[in-house]
Amino acid sequence: MTLWLAQDAAADELLSTDPFALLMGMLLDQQVPLERAFGAPYQLRERLGGTLDVAAVAGYDTDTLVAVFSRPPALHRFPGAMAQRVQALARLILDRYDGDAGAVWRTAVSGKELVKRLQGLPGFGAQKAQIFVALLGKQLGVRPDGWREAAGPFGADGVYRSVADISDHASLDKVRTYKKEMKAAAKASGGRLA
Repeated sequence: MTLWLAQDAAADELLSTDPFALLMGMLLDQQVPLERAFGAPYQLRERLGGTLDVAAVAGYDTDTLVAVFSRPPALHRFPGAMAQRVQALARLILDRYDGDAGAVWRTAVSGKELVKRLQGLPGFGAQKAQIFVALLGKQLGVRPDGWREAAGPFGADGVYRSVADISDHASLDKVRTYKKEMKAAAKASGGRLA
């Protein structure tokens, strides 16, 4: 299945076939539109000469990588911080998973273990880890035992809460409506959206 997150055919194909690109897109999915976050791995690959190799990103000169992220149009609202976070992700994958980003989920024996592994990645808190587990299970068929429970509310069928539920324009609209409602409810109660 080809994902529909960047809403650009080439970028979505990369997300669907390159586990590092998918992890990077999820990492960057904060404080920018999701199309921009999930399109950034493809743009970075193009800026790096057509490759998005984990070892190459891990070994890149950090200041040069920040400059690549910062070049207009910047790959993120916070290009310096996110370039460093992407490099930290690449280094962790290189060290812990021998450069194989897909091993993060392929070798997990349970949903609980997968969430724990994801939370060990730079930029992946509890909620982001659950959303990613839901994305893997719902759209890519990665379903270790207990994956729905591990994904929490994001693993439920028939909901439109996150990127895990986006597959076309209609589902994107439903997810955006849900998020607006949650923000309005949080604002009305004086709290913050989780």
